[in-house]
Amino acid sequence: MTPQRTVVVWWPDWPVVVAGRAADPVVVVANNKVVAMSAAARADGVRVGQRRREAQGRCPTAEVLPFDEGANARAFETVVAAVEELCPRVEAVRPGVLAFASRGPSRYFGGDAALIAQIRAVACDAVHTRLQLEVGAGPGVGVADGNFAASLAARAASSARDRVLYVPPGRSAEFLAPMPVAAIGDAAIADVARRLGLRTLGAFAALDPSDVVGRFGADGVTAHRRANGLEVRSLAPREPPPELSVEVVFDPPAETVDRIAFAARAVAAELEEGLRGRGLSATALVIEVETDHGEKRTRRWRSEGALNAAAVAERVRWQAEGWLTDVAQAVDDDAPTAGITLLRLAPDEVHEHAGTAQSLWGGASEANERVSRAIARVQGMLGPNAATTAVLVGGRGPGEQIQMIPWGDSRAVDAARANAPWPGRVPAPAPAMVLAAPVPIDVLDVSGHAVRVSGRGEVSAPPVTVVGPHGVDRVTGWAGPWPAEERWWDAAGNRRRARLQVQCESGAAHLCLIEGGCWFLEASY
Repeated sequence: MTPQRTVVVWWPDWPVVVAGRAADPVVVVANNKVVAMSAAARADGVRVGQRRREAQGRCPTAEVLPFDEGANARAFETVVAAVEELCPRVEAVRPGVLAFASRGPSRYFGGDAALIAQIRAVACDAVHTRLQLEVGAGPGVGVADGNFAASLAARAASSARDRVLYVPPGRSAEFLAPMPVAAIGDAAIADVARRLGLRTLGAFAALDPSDVVGRFGADGVTAHRRANGLEVRSLAPREPPPELSVEVVFDPPAETVDRIAFAARAVAAELEEGLRGRGLSATALVIEVETDHGEKRTRRWRSEGALNAAAVAERVRWQAEGWLTDVAQAVDDDAPTAGITLLRLAPDEVHEHAGTAQSLWGGASEANERVSRAIARVQGMLGPNAATTAVLVGGRGPGEQIQMIPWGDSRAVDAARANAPWPGRVPAPAPAMVLAAPVPIDVLDVSGHAVRVSGRGEVSAPPVTVVGPHGVDRVTGWAGPWPAEERWWDAAGNRRRARLQVQCESGAAHLCLIEGGCWFLEASY
């Protein structure tokens, strides 16, 4: 099957652009790992995937920002809408990446070169004028046969002088051949390929297809076709039957992202079940909403792999963030002017469900999907708070730094709260166990008297013994104290506390809290 000519626009380090700090040394972190960095931080050796502490060691002056998925989606919707004014059927791949077929637009603008110039100009103008953010070097644009080759071309273009990389028709396999096998996009397959001595995509592409399917299964066939510059799917996508579309009506109209996202999880699970019942999976999805004023908005999202219920719900949240928030409505003239009354999800491209290769010890991925669907059904029956998960937020005590949110909700945190100084916070590493309610204990000095902490943050004497539910334990090492006086201006809400770390002879390590002259066991390491 001949791949269609595709244009991919890739804005490197989009979270840094959205933060408005492209010119400063900045590192964006999610789950304690680097997901984006500014050019200044990259010059000091910071790379995606590094742990936060390693990144700070390489670039001590870098400011660490939390990854804000909602802000990234809201901002990128403005860019997608601007590009869509020039090209129909623009596909939002993820915040920072969009794609579209070049055939029609290229003919209209007089060739790929003219089209790319227009696209870059419009995208940069959307960021600079509508979002009022620094453009920096701008996006990389790749043109090639098929989405995979065009995506890698766009990434490579980000380091080119004109930020454009054009792969001639029929030359995608040649372009891909020298690239490292890790670019295939499947870490497990890439790891095995490297151990087999296959260092490049060209070497992997040269394997016999029967050997690939025997060793790697359906995922290996997909990777092998990518490496050869072919379409991922051997069969052309077909139009899905209209009855596969799912929808939900909001009465009263939904005006918040959370309400729409919660409803989306249920209908996304329904959509996935309907597709599975026919032996199908979707790789492209159209999200459509109608407002109380009769307005309609649509957006097409695409994925290289099958879109499961979690991925669909995630994209609905991104889109709702881009359409409904105050920030989005301030920069987008086409944003809805009333609450949402209807959400419709329609698969736009479906394929035979190929399944996944089983791991040695069983199908973990399939099990995870079943768990996600079961949790979505529980939330649908009992409400979103029936199943929750923990996220890290700002705070002084270890318990204050944890917030429980409904399963499936965005894990993005309040950047202002997370990045606040929080004087008196105990430094990393965090305790392994935080008690729901602190337990009273005694922290004694060598004379058997309770250790006190003065208003200047000094202990009355070194701690020698800890007496608590675990019995009597001698202290072999200690650190602190970390005093914290909260709301000193409020007589009713004022709290004065201090925390002390102790290492005990038994090998246990505890975080002890003193408040009102009484000691408590707050957490253990």
